[in-house]
Amino acid sequence: MKAKFLLAVVIFVNCLSFGPAFAAESSLGPCMVDSMTGKERKEMARWMFFAIAAHPEIKEYSKVSEIVKNKSDEHLANLVMRLLTEDCLSQAKTAFKEEGQVAVAGAFELVGKVAMQELMMNKDVEHAIAAHVKYLDQDKFRNIYSEK
Repeated sequence: MKAKFLLAVVIFVNCLSFGPAFAAESSLGPCMVDSMTGKERKEMARWMFFAIAAHPEIKEYSKVSEIVKNKSDEHLANLVMRLLTEDCLSQAKTAFKEEGQVAVAGAFELVGKVAMQELMMNKDVEHAIAAHVKYLDQDKFRNIYSEK
C-alpha cells in the first residue's frame, strides 16, 4: 500500500513539475510520450485538473462528481500500467536499474509537461490565459522598460 501511494505521489508531483528533468539521459520519458495518443494526453491533463480541483481553496469552483473522478483515476492507472509494463517495459527496466525511482519521476515529469502543453496550445485556453492583460497598467510597465 505504501509503495502504491508513493508511486501515485511521484506521478502527480512530476506531472505538475516544470523544473529540469531528473532523468535527462533516460529514454523512458520519450518512449512514454511517443506511446501515448493525443486523447490519452488529454485524459492525463483532465486527471491532473481533477486532482488540483480537490484543493480546499479551489474545490468550490469545480464540481467533479466522484464517479467522474474515479473513472479518471482508473483511466490513469490503466495508462500508467500499459506504459510501464508493456509499451516501454525495456526502457523502464533500464531506467529504474540505472537511476532508480528518479528515472520514473523524470519520465512522468516529461509526460505531464507534454500533456499540459497540448492543452495550453488550444485557442480557447490561450485566450483565457491572456484575458488578464486588459487589467494591467501599461503605463507602469512602460516605466520598467523605458531607458533613463
